[in-house]
Amino acid sequence: MTNITIYCSNNDYVGFRVSGHSGYSEAGYDIVCAGISALTINCINSIEKLTEEKFSVFQHEDDGVIDYMLDDKPGMEAEIESGELCVSDEEMEMMNTSKISSINI
Repeated sequence: MTNITIYCSNNDYVGFRVSGHSGYSEAGYDIVCAGISALTINCINSIEKLTEEKFSVFQHEDDGVIDYMLDDKPGMEAEIESGELCVSDEEMEMMNTSKISSINI
């Protein structure tokens, strides 16, 4: 199962963590895992290209972990929320391949 945690501070998005593998299919053929990875990288790339926000990214490919945190200030509502909406689709919940939660930090 892929776990997606959205980090919030004072009701603003400040980062996220994506970890695990969906388990939908075997490694190399898992279209759900590939989709989640593509959306995650797209969210990070969009923030980098479309804003001047400074951020930190940690990736560990073997464990399927990507941690993303804004360095300076919260407020990337639209960009992080769009990523959250993409991976929270009902179909993914029905397939039982992902779990999304929010944490106040």
